Amino acid sequence: MRWHNDDWVEVDDAMQVQYLGPLMLGLGHPALTGYDLNSFPPSCYAVELGPAAGCEGPLIEGDVLIVDEDRLPTHEDLIVAKLEGEHLLGRVWRIGGRVRLIPLQGHESLFVSGEILRGVVISQARRYVC
Repeated sequence: MRWHNDDWVEVDDAMQVQYLGPLMLGLGHPALTGYDLNSFPPSCYAVELGPAAGCEGPLIEGDVLIVDEDRLPTHEDLIVAKLEGEHLLGRVWRIGGRVRLIPLQGHESLFVSGEILRGVVISQARRYVC
């Protein structure tokens, strides 16, 4: 647990993602084979889901998510946030003029400021292994 915005936050068990880098670098990740990375804005980067995502459901370990750091999050967007040096995946809920980060794995939600949000997920890539 870590202290953030006058509250304790369970970061260690949250759905962490690994930052892969800006799309304009090419990346060469197997899950991105066949994607035209030039079709995405230059403000996009990629993250990969880790073991916490599991192997069932719409998001699984090894999925690569394309994140646009220039897009402003709207209600219920899937976003990447950076908290205490860790990139985390969650949904945002707009409540009045505030933004609440809802972790995907049932942890406590928390109100966050704009500098914590690192972008909105705009695409998902998955590599199927035969």
